[in-house]
Amino acid sequence: MGQQEANSEQDPESAARAILLRQLTDGPKTRAQLERNLAAKKIPEAVAEKVLDRFEEVQLVDDAQFARDWVRSRAQHRGLARHALRRELMQKGVPEQDAEAALAEVDGAAERERGVLLVQRKLRPGIDWADTAEREKQLRRLTSMLVRKGYNPGSAFGIVQEVLQEQQNADA
Repeated sequence: MGQQEANSEQDPESAARAILLRQLTDGPKTRAQLERNLAAKKIPEAVAEKVLDRFEEVQLVDDAQFARDWVRSRAQHRGLARHALRRELMQKGVPEQDAEAALAEVDGAAERERGVLLVQRKLRPGIDWADTAEREKQLRRLTSMLVRKGYNPGSAFGIVQEVLQEQQNADA
């Protein structure tokens, strides 16, 4: 039996604190993620609740801040739209009201601009604009890419059509 296991049997609260501090060293986590980690380590539920409540009191665990930071980072660096961000927040166990508050900060115009930039980056050069089949293939491929990033299918289609039209005009 290792030292850490012996400690968890003697003092589950200390063990829970140590587990949480180790988990948070890797980066911010939601309360739900930490609850799952403590349950997996066989920390009694009452002890986990008590320690997590204390961590929230001292703001080491803050689901609302986690949601805001997650949305800002994933929207900016991965180009994800609200729908995909909402799905990720729910998977991480962020309470719905915290998720919605964070998603409300996403600027619709900036989201659309990120979509345009993503399409421009992924657009293959040298499209034969006279070849309708190739144009349709590009339209489907790029629209699918945006939908996977959480864009509404109608919006994604419109963004791709706009970028393809601009590119066709530039190539003409």
